[in-house]
Amino acid sequence: MNDDVKKRVLDAFFLVMRPVVKILVRYGIGYREFSEVAKTAFVDIASSEFGIRGRPTNISRVAVITGLTRKEVRRIRDELERGQDFVSIKSTPMAEVLSRWHAEEDFLDRGGRPKALLFSEGEGSFSDLVRRYGGDVPPGAMRTELKRVGSIEEDDKGQLRIKSRSVIPADQIDNLLSSLVHNVYPLLSTVEMNTHPERDHEAMPQFTAYSLRIRDADLARLRRISYDRLSDTAESFDDLFIAYESLNASEGEDRENVVSVGLFYFEERDPNAKYNW
Repeated sequence: MNDDVKKRVLDAFFLVMRPVVKILVRYGIGYREFSEVAKTAFVDIASSEFGIRGRPTNISRVAVITGLTRKEVRRIRDELERGQDFVSIKSTPMAEVLSRWHAEEDFLDRGGRPKALLFSEGEGSFSDLVRRYGGDVPPGAMRTELKRVGSIEEDDKGQLRIKSRSVIPADQIDNLLSSLVHNVYPLLSTVEMNTHPERDHEAMPQFTAYSLRIRDADLARLRRISYDRLSDTAESFDDLFIAYESLNASEGEDRENVVSVGLFYFEERDPNAKYNW
């Protein structure tokens, strides 16, 4: 692949990564954790799908394909083969501070529960906690972020108390995971299959209607119309899938497949997103 094609593909992925990074940062996931997920995916795909003449890909070839060291490839493949979690999670500074607040004696009360901490300087303060376990993040920035994600609260006396041990807003996580698994993954998988240079099947349905010239004054009305039409269409496909499931429920022996139809409405809200349309 020549450099110009690589640059165009990477430019497109830079755009795709913008909402991905927004989600990761919102849920307290840093680059190191995401990097471990990405490395694992690279090794898994290179190992299973890029062998020569149907043979599994050896460690040296995976290293060449992915740009990772042989040592790193071997570590990740060993973890995958042992059936361990597909990533070795490295804690973010926020998660580490919350964890230590629950574990270190200097920050616990007599009952072993996390104490309310003053932000100010001194041993056993919030600033002390962050300096010990928050890496190079300033205490003020750490306080701001933990308050933003709802993990701590501050009373009128300036004492900081833990509200949640996790940096993930629990009321949003189910919706996020469902959207990633049932919307984002199927769409990107369809794009990958339809653009494969050696595709051995007919193209999967993939349709998008778009415009670059909708006025602000028309957005609300267009959004309502789109919602109604997409809801009706989604319900009709749901009825269709249920009918096929019921029709073939008693046959038993055939392999069952995952099928998905994605329908969505989108408005660009990111002023820094750059298109080349």
